[in-house]
Amino acid sequence: MSDFLWAALVGYLLGSVPTGLLIGKWLCNIDIRQYGSKNIGTTNMFRTLGAKPASIVLLGDMGKGMLAVLFANLLADNSLPVSLTGGLAAVLGHNYPVFLNFKGGRGVATAFGVLCLLQPKVVMIVFPVWLAIVFLTRYVSLGSVVAAFIAPIAAWWFDYQFPLVLFTTFAAAFVIIRHKDNIRRLLAGTESKIKAGSTSSINKGGSA
Repeated sequence: MSDFLWAALVGYLLGSVPTGLLIGKWLCNIDIRQYGSKNIGTTNMFRTLGAKPASIVLLGDMGKGMLAVLFANLLADNSLPVSLTGGLAAVLGHNYPVFLNFKGGRGVATAFGVLCLLQPKVVMIVFPVWLAIVFLTRYVSLGSVVAAFIAPIAAWWFDYQFPLVLFTTFAAAFVIIRHKDNIRRLLAGTESKIKAGSTSSINKGGSA
């Protein structure tokens, strides 16, 4: 099996690990897919269980992307095309996990993990933008869409290699498309703002 296939396979399986589902069951013995937006990602974890579980899920989902790239780097001696294959496969795995009947999250944190290793200068731009938008508007989806939009522009501005710019463009488009329902709600003024939940409310039988 070629390096590309191994990178794709391992990256996809890493991305498919349902961090949010596992943390929800471990901390509160709940299926996070039954609460809030029913998504397994960081935002729904924050709304449902609070900051600590959401932080664990964020780091876990970022770690999936980083591990996929690191594995590809070791596999093919830092070959950029192979590394990008592993990173892209991890993002696809998070969105369409084999362990959850191909119904996963939106891939923002996993893609961010990939960018942290391959394009740190882009991260230095998009993360503050995302953070500022979320802080000012309380809309995580808006921050994610805007950050995704500017990521390939930043990659081009910092003169990264063309394959990296192409990867960032594809990943950004994918993230934006995955947020299409959020975009509709933002335009209609019905999108939910971020608000922390708590494990205590879940344990008492509440729902987000």
